Amino acid sequence: MSKHRREQEYRATPPLAFKPDMADAAKRWNAYFAGQIIDRPLVTVTAPKEGKKGGAWASYKDRVFGDMDVIIANALTSAEATFYGGEAIPAFGPSFGPDEIAVFCGGEDFRGSQDSEGTNWSVPFVDDWSKSLPLRLRPDNPLWKRMLQFYSRAADKMAGKMMLTHLDLHTNMDLLAAVRGPERLCMDLIDQPETIDRAMASARAVFPIVWDAIAEAGRMDERGHCSGIYSPDGAAILQCDFICMMGPELFRRWVLPALEEEAAIVKHTFWHWDGPGALKHARDILSSRGLHTMGYVPTVGPGGRIKHIECLDLLKTCQKAGKAVQAVGTPDEVRAMHKELKPELAMYCTNTATQAEAEGLLKWFVKNT
Repeated sequence: MSKHRREQEYRATPPLAFKPDMADAAKRWNAYFAGQIIDRPLVTVTAPKEGKKGGAWASYKDRVFGDMDVIIANALTSAEATFYGGEAIPAFGPSFGPDEIAVFCGGEDFRGSQDSEGTNWSVPFVDDWSKSLPLRLRPDNPLWKRMLQFYSRAADKMAGKMMLTHLDLHTNMDLLAAVRGPERLCMDLIDQPETIDRAMASARAVFPIVWDAIAEAGRMDERGHCSGIYSPDGAAILQCDFICMMGPELFRRWVLPALEEEAAIVKHTFWHWDGPGALKHARDILSSRGLHTMGYVPTVGPGGRIKHIECLDLLKTCQKAGKAVQAVGTPDEVRAMHKELKPELAMYCTNTATQAEAEGLLKWFVKNT
C-alpha cells in the first residue's frame, strides 16, 4: 500500500523565490479542493517579465539524451523570466514522454513518430502475455536510473525557487497499450479478457511504486506536489488515452477501478480527458470517486483546435455532476466563461502579454465574483 493513502492535514507551503505569494496561492488551492472560494475562483495566469529573457524549455528527446544541468539551468532561467499570477506555480517536469513507464518496465529505448513530432514512444515488447506477466518496474533500467537522478538533481538545484511535476502517468490500460501495441490490445480485450485481468492487476501494482519513488527522489513530501494542480500532500494528472478505443462496459471493468485506485493514492487529481472519442465514458467519469478536475482536451477541427468556450455545455454538465472543470482561453474568453460557470468549481487558465495585464485580470475576477 502506498504511503500516500493515509489521511493527513495540509502542511505548510515552503516559499518560492519565483512565486513570492506562494502561501496565498496554496490557501486558494486548498479552498478549491474543498469546493470553496475565497474572493474569486482559481485562476492561473502567466506573463513574461519586462526586461527578462527566458531559456529554452527542453524537449522530451533532450531530456532523454541531453545534459541534465543545462536543461535545469534553462528551466530556471525561463521561470525567473515569468510572472506566475494567481495560482500559477513555477514548475519543471523531467518527463521523458507518454510511454516512459513502459520503457521502465522493460521496453526498448524510445522512438519518434512522423505523426507526433516531439513525442517519444516506446516499442511494444509483449508477444506472449504468459511470458511477460507480471509487469514490473525494472530498478536496473538505465533510463529509470536517469529519471531518478534527474529528479534528485533538479530538486537540489531548484530548491526554494520552483517545484517539480510528476511523470506522464500513462499507467493502467495506457501502460498495457504501450507494451503490447494498441491494435493487438484491442483484440486481447475480446479474445482473452482473463489475461487482461492479470495484466491490469500487475499494471496497477506498478503505479504506487513509481509514485513513491518519484516523490522521494524529488522530495515532494517536503516541498509539495505540482502537476498543473498543486497541493502540499499529493496532486497529479491522471489519464488513459486508450479509452477512446473501448466501450463503456470494458471501461468499467478495467479502467475505472484503476483510476479510482490511483486517485486514492494521488489524493488531488486532474483528469486529462483526451478528445471527443473519450466522451462516451462521460457518465462513468462524472460519477467516479476521486477524479476532481475535468481537463477536457477538445479535438482539432478545420479551423484549428476547438476552444473551451465552445464546450460550455460539456463544462456545465461536469459541474452539474459535482466535478470541477479546467477552462482555458484568452483573457476575454475566461472572462466570458466566468459568467457561465460556477466559480467554486472552475479553474481558469490563461496568459497575458504583460504582468500588469495579469494583475488586472485577477482584480477583475475579484470584482466580478
